[in-house]
Parts: sequence; structure tokens; C-alpha cells
Amino acid sequence: MIPNILTIAGSDPSGGAGIQADLKAISANGGYGMAAITALTAQNTQGVRAVALTDPGMVTAQIAAIRDDIRIDAVKIGMLGNAKIIAAVADALAGLAAPVVLDPVMVAKGGDRLLAADAVSALRDRLLPLASVITPNLPEAADLLDAEVATDRAAMAAQAAALLALGPDAVLLKGGHLAGGDSPDLLLTPDGPRWFDGQRLATRNTHGTGCTLSSALATQLGHGLTLPSAMAHAKTYIATAIARSGDLTVGSGHGPVHHFHEFHRKGC
Repeated sequence: MIPNILTIAGSDPSGGAGIQADLKAISANGGYGMAAITALTAQNTQGVRAVALTDPGMVTAQIAAIRDDIRIDAVKIGMLGNAKIIAAVADALAGLAAPVVLDPVMVAKGGDRLLAADAVSALRDRLLPLASVITPNLPEAADLLDAEVATDRAAMAAQAAALLALGPDAVLLKGGHLAGGDSPDLLLTPDGPRWFDGQRLATRNTHGTGCTLSSALATQLGHGLTLPSAMAHAKTYIATAIARSGDLTVGSGHGPVHHFHEFHRKGC
């Protein structure tokens, strides 16, 4: 059975992140993608130029329309923008029996803030307890905890434990911001930690990596995989998507990863 995956996130007209990246990753991982849009952005590989948030009532209506008609096998949550949209999403998902992957999108790669500073507490209080797994990078984890950004594995482990105490079932803390040649991710559940190691790839094409990984993870959970197995598949997928990003020629800044690397061949 092909799983139905709902992504709740903002739109990226350049196609590398947000809803567009989510739907590509869901499709590439064998799911059927659905989307509730929380924001329109004007952005490209060089940065975000403008953001228009969706009315919270419209966010509620989009999710309700899907829930009323279509089976949802997993949910990925990305950019939310403000506390009112966070509350709308939390209420709209109440009682849903499906895995929820929360990617706490706060700041774009170029430094533009995508979640109002006063909405961080709403994210902690309303959505973290609903999440099957949260997938922050190191700056996002620090923002959620009001702490310094972790600079080594020991600090990552401590911050993952602090995040787990806030209520999600599991924490996937992404270590791509660590210095050095490795890019380790830490999956922490009540059963203990598990590290997923990877080699850092020398490329600027990292636009949308967080969106892509969390969507791939949600899709694998929708297939019925356990969280460690789903993460292993998602980690391999995003690593290959980054490695194959050079096949694309998109923009002059931080280019996108190659979501459909398994289906495209050079020259075709």
C-alpha cells in the first residue's frame, strides 16, 4: 500500500525547500504527498525576500478537508511562522493516529528568521508533545532550549536529552553544523541513543536538506518502518541526494539537493 503523507509547511517557489521539497521527497520515497500551506515565500537559492503567512483559519480548513476524506499515514510539519498557526495546527491534528515528524523550522539557511521569536514557547508547549520525533539542527535545538549551540557530540547528547524531556517521543538532533569532516546525527529515544554517522560533502547545494530529510523520514514511518530503520533509509536518501546535487544547475547560491536522483540519469 502506498502511504498518504501530509506535509504542513511553507511554500518555496524556487523548489528547493518547503512544500515543494517535501512533495518531491515523499514521492521519491514511495509515498503519496498532500500539503497544507502555512506561508507563501518569495525566495531563491540566495535567500528569502518576503513572507506572507496563511490565515490560521485557512490552515485549519486545509487540514480538516484532508482529514475528512483521506487516510493520513504520517505527517511532516515544517515552517509555521507564528503562535496562532502553531495553535491551529495542534488543534487540527488532535486525535490523529499517525506518526508526526516535526521539523522546527526557525531560521532559513541565509539567516532570515522564519518563526517569530515569541512563538518558540508555543512550539515547545503545543507541538513538541504531539510529535513522534522532532528533527532540529543544532541552532534550532539551541533556540528551543535557550542555550548555546552545541559544538561537540557530548553537548549534542545533553541537548537531545533536554529536548526529549520536553515531551516528544524521540529526538533526531542533526549534527551538520559541527566543525570537521563528519556530519553525525543523533537519534535519542527512551530506549537510548543511536548515532548515524556520515561524511560531510564539499558542496554548497544544501538548500532544503532539513525539509527533505524530515519528509523522507515521515514517509518511511508511513510505510510502517520502525523509527531507527526509517532513519537509516532517510539518512541514505539525503546523503545521496546531496552527493548527486551537482547533476542539477539551479541558481547561484545554495542550490537544492537532487530529490529524484534514483530516477534521473545525466544526459536524459
